Amino acid sequence: MDETFRVLVGYATAAGSTAGIAERIAGTLREQGCEVVCRPVGPDLDPSAFDAVVVGSAVHNMAWLRPAVDFLARLPATDDPQVWCFSVGGMTPAGPVTRRMTTLEVRRVEEGFPAGFRAREHRFFGGIIEMKGVPLWGRLFWRLMGGSPGDHRDWPAIEGWAREIAAAGPPPPADEGRESPGRGTSGTPLPRAGARG
Repeated sequence: MDETFRVLVGYATAAGSTAGIAERIAGTLREQGCEVVCRPVGPDLDPSAFDAVVVGSAVHNMAWLRPAVDFLARLPATDDPQVWCFSVGGMTPAGPVTRRMTTLEVRRVEEGFPAGFRAREHRFFGGIIEMKGVPLWGRLFWRLMGGSPGDHRDWPAIEGWAREIAAAGPPPPADEGRESPGRGTSGTPLPRAGARG
């Protein structure tokens, strides 16, 4: 990189799964030469000092946690947003049923984003599944879909995505007027069955 790429990695976590993913993203960005701050989102977190923002949240009931949604609302609207989003739910989809369900969930998550918000990309990563407290019918349903308890975070995929973000580099100076690449949001989520975010 010709200049330092300053990246904020912000996250809202429920039980630590999302925080772990955010920290791995931040570590990979640092390895790629980026200057990174990684911390929970909150009203005191100012994104204006950074070239890019990566923000993620645990997904509960097909929605981001409120602090993460509130943070998105404070990001400036631009034609070429330097914002990447990630959601954390259950395991990575592995078949047609889970893929259909996760596609529905990611759409529902994005419906909860602030009006007019755009991200470069929205990825969905598996989290940690715990069956404690899940009723018997829920455990049976999850098993029928091929789900299992445990840590379903795909570290190679997470690190690969962070390298893609680092490769994007800092945006050009405002007077260069680069045209937006037009990348929209996309991703595949996971239905929750005791997922820890």
